Amino acid sequence: MNPDDKAFFLDAMSDVKPLKSNQHTQWQPATKPSFDKRVYYQEDENFLTTGFLDVIPLSEPLEYQQVGLQQGVVEKLRNGKYQQQASLNLLRMPVAQCRKQVFEFIVQAERAGLRNLLIIHGKGREDRSHANVIRSFLARWLTEFESVQAFCRAADNQGGSGACYVVLRKSQAAKEETWERHAKRSR
Repeated sequence: MNPDDKAFFLDAMSDVKPLKSNQHTQWQPATKPSFDKRVYYQEDENFLTTGFLDVIPLSEPLEYQQVGLQQGVVEKLRNGKYQQQASLNLLRMPVAQCRKQVFEFIVQAERAGLRNLLIIHGKGREDRSHANVIRSFLARWLTEFESVQAFCRAADNQGGSGACYVVLRKSQAAKEETWERHAKRSR
């Protein structure tokens, strides 16, 4: 505190008198509101946006591919050639719950080292239907994850335009295992 601040403070406090001690008054320590830190930090970690949304027309298929991903991988994904390791059903869920579910699902899949996922979002008959709004949010959310390399419409026998396949980046452990497997063959 600089001298000017101290003088200002003392001047402001000059007419303040101490409280009389009273045996009947008990001062309670200030309590902090209790909350579940795990839930608080989990919500804080969820970086998925919920702002303004451009609704994707039903005629436009969901597709995304990171730069550098091989075209053969995308073709296999479109044709349903990869076995799905986990799936998430978002049917009839509110947007806020879908956001939470998608975030938790992708994070858990990353931790488990999964690569091929199926997300069922549903399909509506109109562009402004709830299912199409969820589908549009899903397209935005998936691109916000660094680990999502590609996603596209699912095969007809796995949901068609009401679902999408998602490919995650290979974990370091999986890369090492693949390298060792291929290195053994070349010996």
